[in-house]
Parts: sequence; C-alpha cells; structure tokens
Amino acid sequence: KSKKGFMTPERKKKLRLLLRKKAAEELKKEQERKAQERRKVIDERCGQPKDLDNASEDDLVAICKEYQGRIFSLEGDKWDLERGVKIRILEINELNIAVNDLRGKFIKPTLKKVSKYENKFAKLQKKAAEFNFRNQLKTVKKKEFTMEDDEA
Repeated sequence: KSKKGFMTPERKKKLRLLLRKKAAEELKKEQERKAQERRKVIDERCGQPKDLDNASEDDLVAICKEYQGRIFSLEGDKWDLERGVKIRILEINELNIAVNDLRGKFIKPTLKKVSKYENKFAKLQKKAAEFNFRNQLKTVKKKEFTMEDDEA
C-alpha cells in the first residue's frame, strides 16, 4: 500500500487559514505600533494639546503668542532647509557638468524631426508674400509731399 502525502487538501486549507489569521494579527499590531509612534512624534513636536475651553482671555493670548512664535521659527527652519536643498541641487548639476567635461561625453539633446520640404515651402511662401506686398503698394506723386514755400 502506497503512503499518501502528508499535506492533504484539508490540511492545506487549515494551514492557509491559520497563516491568514496570523498575517492579519501582525498587520493589526504593525498598524497600532505605527499609530502610537506617530502620536508620540506629534506630541514631541507640538506638545500636549492646550485646554482652550476653560482658559481665560489672557491665557488664550499667551497660547496664541506661543503658537505664533513656534510657527515663525518653523517657517525659518523650513526656508533654511529649502535653500539648502536648492544649493545642493545646483552643486549636483555643476558636478555632473564637470564630470561630463572630464569624460568628454556630452548629452545630446533629442532633436525633432523636421521635414526638408516644409522648410523650403515656408521660404517660398515668405518670398511670395514680400513680392505681392511690393506690387500692391501705390505709387506716390512727389508733388503732394513737397513743401510749398509760396503758400506759407
């Protein structure tokens, strides 16, 4: 009598089900861990939420000033970081150009395909327009534009 395989279809199904449950639990734990980490970082950066409902007007003014100062400093930091990024991008571009110069390799831009016939046709049209324009000009009699000293 030949021995049947260890993994029968029922066992495969049960194993898959167990693996799915385990993966779902791991995913849930990972999401909870990420949420806690996010909350921790937000608390570090922003501090604990202030009690605005029970605060007096002076307290609200102080809270607003504190927030304004924090925003001002963060905007300054943001501007500094953006400026640093722009400077680094420029440096990277300059270094790339220097490397290409040293290698002797230059990036060839992709050129558009231009039809020779269209170019010739455009030149012919331009010449034809100039030719027609000159023919349509009226001839001017010189007597109309001369200054008459007798009348003045």
